[in-house]
Amino acid sequence: MSTIKKRNISAVGPNEFTGIKLKEPANYAAGIPAVKVALQHAFKEMGVVKSFHALSQMNQKEGFDCPGCAWPDPEKPSKLGEYCENGVKALAEEATNKKVDQNFFSKHSVEELSNWSDYQIGKSGRLVEPMILKPDSIHYEPISWQDSYDLIAEELRKLDSPNEAIFYTSGRSSNEAAFLYGLFVRAFGTNNMPDCSNMCHESSGVALSETLGIGKGSVKLEDFDEAEVVIVMGQNPGTNHPRMLSALQKCKENGGKVISINPLEEAGLIRFKNPQQVKGILSSGTPLTDIHLQVKINQDVPLLKLIIKKLAALDKEKGDVFDHEFIKTYTKGYKELLKDIKQYQEEDLIRLCGVKEELIDEVVALLAKNDKIIICWAMGLTQHKNGVENIKECVNLLLLKGSLGKPGAGTCPVRGHSNVQGDRTVGIMHHVSPALNKSIEATFGFTPPDTEGLDTVHAIEAMYKKKAKVFIALGGNFLSAASDTVYTAEALQNCSLTVNISTKLNRTHLVTGKTALILPTLGRSELDEKNGKQRFFTVENSMGKVHRSKGLMKPVSDNLKSEPEIVGGIANAYFKGNHAVQWKSLSENYELIREKIEVVIKGFNNIEHKSKGMGFYLPNNVRDLDFSKLPGQKAQFSICNLPEHKLKEDEFILMTIRSHDQFNTTIYGLDDRYRGIYNERRVVLMNHEDVKQYGLKKLDIINLTSHYDNKERKAINFLVIPYNIPKGNMAAYFPETNVLVPYNHFADKSHTPISKSIVVRMHKV
Repeated sequence: MSTIKKRNISAVGPNEFTGIKLKEPANYAAGIPAVKVALQHAFKEMGVVKSFHALSQMNQKEGFDCPGCAWPDPEKPSKLGEYCENGVKALAEEATNKKVDQNFFSKHSVEELSNWSDYQIGKSGRLVEPMILKPDSIHYEPISWQDSYDLIAEELRKLDSPNEAIFYTSGRSSNEAAFLYGLFVRAFGTNNMPDCSNMCHESSGVALSETLGIGKGSVKLEDFDEAEVVIVMGQNPGTNHPRMLSALQKCKENGGKVISINPLEEAGLIRFKNPQQVKGILSSGTPLTDIHLQVKINQDVPLLKLIIKKLAALDKEKGDVFDHEFIKTYTKGYKELLKDIKQYQEEDLIRLCGVKEELIDEVVALLAKNDKIIICWAMGLTQHKNGVENIKECVNLLLLKGSLGKPGAGTCPVRGHSNVQGDRTVGIMHHVSPALNKSIEATFGFTPPDTEGLDTVHAIEAMYKKKAKVFIALGGNFLSAASDTVYTAEALQNCSLTVNISTKLNRTHLVTGKTALILPTLGRSELDEKNGKQRFFTVENSMGKVHRSKGLMKPVSDNLKSEPEIVGGIANAYFKGNHAVQWKSLSENYELIREKIEVVIKGFNNIEHKSKGMGFYLPNNVRDLDFSKLPGQKAQFSICNLPEHKLKEDEFILMTIRSHDQFNTTIYGLDDRYRGIYNERRVVLMNHEDVKQYGLKKLDIINLTSHYDNKERKAINFLVIPYNIPKGNMAAYFPETNVLVPYNHFADKSHTPISKSIVVRMHKV
């Protein structure tokens, strides 16, 4: 077990096995089993009555937004339940009846708790009162709200520079909380605002901004109804975004085709049994994937280049495969792209991607005759050294086909957390936006800093080198989400103060600075009232629509505060009421925050009214085919390089993945039902031939090591599972294998960690 000095804290928790059981991988997703498992989780955590009451209002117009993923709601949400299995689990985790209070912390030290698994820690219950961990203690104890604000203010004033503080943001925060948080950080004097986007879709944002002029996708949910082809790349929607399966089902019913491109064949893209439909329960379900391309890990660019090369040959022969009018009118770099494609040999690209040529030819034939094409992707494309170029190659294909700015076509990066896109929209970013700074200064009367701040990986490095001394997190589980777990843990412990604004206990609360604070906040589902008046938040979904979210459940404790109130309390204590912004009154009046958002952020005009019901879409230049802000006022083709992985004979490429029983770092249970793995997380999926070649057999125990910059990183005790995965590739769950990811190896331009393509060696125990 990896431990670190100072308090005797474990950075990674236990490495013992929990009793694995294996079954055949599932060949469909959802159906009756999903309903059964979801309700079991809900009833266990919330009880029957509370469960049905909460579920009846989740993702409804007058209810609250799911605390899970950012997939959009349909215009007419189903009253039977507009949620998925993992959405129910997310709600059950947040609305659990279990409580973590001062009695819990007096009984359990942080040293003891750090040796619990992430699953055990998460199942402890809801945080219900502010807690402090003092420098000479291993037990959290209660602290008043005002004393906690004053302590934070005092530590911030001690800093030699505002840039010695790090302000992290998770994607669960509302637009109102994120806007106020970003406003305070800038008023404090820094742009050190790393957020969870840095670790997931930052590559998407960079690639789309440089090629299309906006760091967001261009499709709406309704586009799936009209799409002729949907390509799902590097994504497992059956586990990570299950409500997306309904959109794919509708696409198929309307005559569309689905192509899946992924190293693993996932159950959710094989067949879908829609639990909202009788036929989904009684029949064999809807087959989703028409063609599955089992690409080798991080060989998507060679695959896409091969598809484009074959399409270009057909276009030269027939002249109507590419949309030449669209290319001429809206794009730049077409000739350069064709010249680049010519230099590659088809046999080399086939060898690199590992996909059978006959399957690629089927895809080419399908794309050649259709132009209403949507490409969806997630972390399987973004978390690589060439993550930005992976996305740019997708854009190349769409530009060639003219598959933008029309119904049934476009880009679809599928975001993870429920408001991660909204947080960025309202100002959570480490980059400097001169336009945003100018608007803030005009509206609030102070000058924001104009020096770029630290992203996630460089914030970790700054804390490790003691150049940053205060860490404040608005939500999230920073330690378990970040790369290089032991290094990140040491970085956090080098801080003088760490602060976590949270609903549930997690590992980041246990691996702390010299002093640590836990500030408990209201959950998405909980009633938020002030002076007898119910308040609501707004969030932005994965497709750029802003809508209202209004909690209704009785809060688990009377001592909780909302995120804006906590941010306002910290700001008011720091400025001692002497600042151009009236922090306390602003933090208590969400309508006033929205008025300020409306003035400062483009596209939010009349937000108070338009956010009701199903909400409103923010401006999107791609939908309007407006590329005026790009060079030459055109969308940009890109010349992308092939990925470079110079493996030695005994090395593999490992990708981190989620179990079906988790969402991000939250572990709901120990069963990966769709992959047939039960009651165990310490597993590594290996190609059958690799297992034989290295003298292994099923359930042998191995250790995994990575060797970057002459440093060995080790993840110990993993069970070998022969699996349908390309030769030379491996897959294992995070956060257990995040310890192998070097903090200083990341995607070019976006700095997203290389969590999906880690070079590793395995060692039999």
